Amino acid sequence: MLDMDKNMTSFDPATAPATSLIDWLVTKGLEGAGQEELLEEFCTRLVELGVPLMRFHAAQSTLHPVYGGTGYSWYHDKGGESEKFENTDTPSEQWQSSPLYALLHEDLGEIRVKLYEQNESSRFPLLNDLREVGATEYYATGVSFESSGQVRPNGAQKATDGVLMSWTSNAPKGFEDTDLSLIREVLPHLGLALKSAKNQTLARDLLRVYLGRDAGRRVLSGEIRRGSLQQIDAVIWNFDLEGFTNLSEELPGLDIIEMLNDYLAVAVRVVHDSGGNILKFMGDGLMAMFDVGEIDADARAALSAVPLLQTRMAELNAQRQAAGQPVANFTLALHSGEILYGNIGSETRLDFTVIGPAVNQAARIAGMHRSLGQRILISDDVASAAQPCAQELVSVGRYMLRGVSEPKELFTIYTPAS
Repeated sequence: MLDMDKNMTSFDPATAPATSLIDWLVTKGLEGAGQEELLEEFCTRLVELGVPLMRFHAAQSTLHPVYGGTGYSWYHDKGGESEKFENTDTPSEQWQSSPLYALLHEDLGEIRVKLYEQNESSRFPLLNDLREVGATEYYATGVSFESSGQVRPNGAQKATDGVLMSWTSNAPKGFEDTDLSLIREVLPHLGLALKSAKNQTLARDLLRVYLGRDAGRRVLSGEIRRGSLQQIDAVIWNFDLEGFTNLSEELPGLDIIEMLNDYLAVAVRVVHDSGGNILKFMGDGLMAMFDVGEIDADARAALSAVPLLQTRMAELNAQRQAAGQPVANFTLALHSGEILYGNIGSETRLDFTVIGPAVNQAARIAGMHRSLGQRILISDDVASAAQPCAQELVSVGRYMLRGVSEPKELFTIYTPAS
C-alpha cells in the first residue's frame, strides 16, 4: 500500500489558491470521493478562498436504465442537494431553455452574464429567476471527458461525455476576473475527479442492474475469479408467468415485451421489498434467492413475499384489464437447501449464479404445478424451517421428484375465498 503524502490532503488558502485547490482535488479523486461529497466541499473551499459564490450547479449524463443524468446544486445559505433526471426521448422545455443546454448545443465555450448590468429580460428564464433573488453574475462552462472526433466551428472537439457547470455570484459587481481565472485553472482537475466519481457510480449501478444487488456488490468488491464459490443455506424462489407461451404466439412482439416487463417488474419489486436478491431472468420468469440470515429467517422472508406478490399481481392485472390489455397469471416454487453461490464459466465470460441440488430440486418442484393444479408450491424443507409462520400451509401430498432419491412433501398457501 502506498503512503500518500499527508501534506497533500491539507488545504491552506494562504498558499497559492489554485495550487492548494488542485492538490486537494487530486487527493479526493485518488480517494474515490463521490460526486456530492466532492462538489459540496469544493464549493465551500471556493468561498474560503474569497470567491463570492451564491450558487453552483453541475449536470452530468449517466448510463442507467431509468435515469439519463444527474444534477447537483449548491447554495451558500443551505448547502447542496442532488437530483436525478429520467431518461426521455424528448428534452423538457425547462432543459431546452437553460444556459447549459445552449452551452452544449450552440458551440459555446462558456457563458458569462453580468446580471446587474442587464435591463432587459434574458432569453434564459433561469437567469431572470436568479436575478430576482439577488444574483449579479452567472458563469457557465464545461469539461469534456471524451471526444467524438467532430470539430466545432471554433476548432474545439465535440464531446460525447463530460460535465456542465455554472457558478452564480451575488456580490455587488459579481465575480472578479481573478475569481474566474481560479475556476478556469482548477477546472480540468475538478473534471478529472468528477470523472473518477462517475466511473465508480456507473460500475456500481450497472453491476447492480445486470447482476443483482448482492452479486453486483460482491463482484465490485473483488469476487471475480472463476471457481470462487461460497456455500450457503438459502431459499430459492422460481417465478414463471402462466400461459405466456400461448400469448407470445398471438400478440405482436412489442406488446409481448411490454407485457413481460410489466410482470417481471412487479416480481422484482416484491423480491427486493422482502429482502431477497434476483439471481437471473429465465425467459418469462426469474430465479431469486432469500439469504437474509439463518435458514428460518430466509424461509419466513420468502413466504412473506408470496401474499405481497399475489396482491400486486392482482392489482397489475386489474390495471391491464381496464386498459384493454391481455393479462397473465403466475406460478411460484420455493425450496431451500445448500447452494454454491459464485462465479462459473470461462476465463473471459463468467456468470455470478447459484448451482447445486437445491437449485435443481426447485426446478423439479416448478414442473409439478400443472399436474397438481396448484400455482404456488412449497417444499417441506421451507415449510419446516419457516415454522411458526404467518401463512397457513396446506399439504398437497408426497411425491417423487425426478433425480431425487427421497419423496418430498409439497405444500401450498391456503387463501380464504374473499
